[in-house]
Amino acid sequence: MSFDKDELRDEYPDGTVRLRNPNIELMDQDILYHLALGSGSHDLVEMFGDVKFVCLGGTPKRMEQFAYTIMAEIGHKLPCGTTLHDISQFSYRYSMYKVGPVLCISHGMGIPSVGILLHEVIKLMYHAKVRDPVFFRIGTCGGIGFEGGNVIISEEAVDGNLRNIYELTVLGKNIQRPAKLDKRLVRELKSLADPEDPYDTVTGKTMCTYDFYEGQGRLDGAFCDFTEADKMEYLESIHKAGVVNIEMESLAFAALTHHAGIKAAVVCVTLLDRLKGDQMLAPKEVSDEWQQRPTKLVCRYIKRYLQMKGRLSLDGHGSIAVKSPRRFKLVQQESENYD
Repeated sequence: MSFDKDELRDEYPDGTVRLRNPNIELMDQDILYHLALGSGSHDLVEMFGDVKFVCLGGTPKRMEQFAYTIMAEIGHKLPCGTTLHDISQFSYRYSMYKVGPVLCISHGMGIPSVGILLHEVIKLMYHAKVRDPVFFRIGTCGGIGFEGGNVIISEEAVDGNLRNIYELTVLGKNIQRPAKLDKRLVRELKSLADPEDPYDTVTGKTMCTYDFYEGQGRLDGAFCDFTEADKMEYLESIHKAGVVNIEMESLAFAALTHHAGIKAAVVCVTLLDRLKGDQMLAPKEVSDEWQQRPTKLVCRYIKRYLQMKGRLSLDGHGSIAVKSPRRFKLVQQESENYD
């Protein structure tokens, strides 16, 4: 479970994350506003130094459920008298749960939301001196040629023009960053698909859009300046180009993790086949079960890794560790007030 030789590595010799920002080391303290944490207020090494896996998903509820699932899978035991704790509850933006070496965090919806979170989570890995972390995005998507309930492992992320780049404007200039995912990790995840699973697990290109309606060719938004025929021509063209699903986060997720030299993968479940419609019609109990399917695959990977390393049933770090009570209170206030 290592990087391919041609993968980007941007870390220190001991495997800890190296930031591409010299300003951070010059700061008195680095406040992670949207996580309600700070390098001066919290002992981040004590709290997060044992993290190996960072699992991101859309909603706080989904990631809380994932935290309980992975806790059972790896046999992690909470200290007597304690419960699972939302570490970032005072940010009121994202939720974060820690289960031994696994960090479970909600990322919200869309590229801006996941981008903000990743900047701070990558900095958190740096401050906590985490070694060789592996990031997963676990989510939902619209299938292209695949019915609801199938699991898609992204081979690469592309934008609406099928470009494998994440483009943003910085100081008035357009910056393009390659949106690459770890190829070996894709293969390892695919190998863990169970032939007995009542659904397919496939790999392919994931299209990431900046919009749910017009950007994904839906006919049911507040605006629509194209026809059903236009939509179908476009969807069939991207399907022929190897696109198997559409969602709204993978482009930024792939580009920022790659830029940081972090091994990452995207695993989603399809909620419908966009070649057959725009709206999901499956009953809630069915879609709820579908959403557990990518979770199961990621859990298999994590459990196998920990078994190989002899690290199951860890008590680990995770409790709030305050270095400075005064700064701790200030960080809470800053996070509550920061827009």
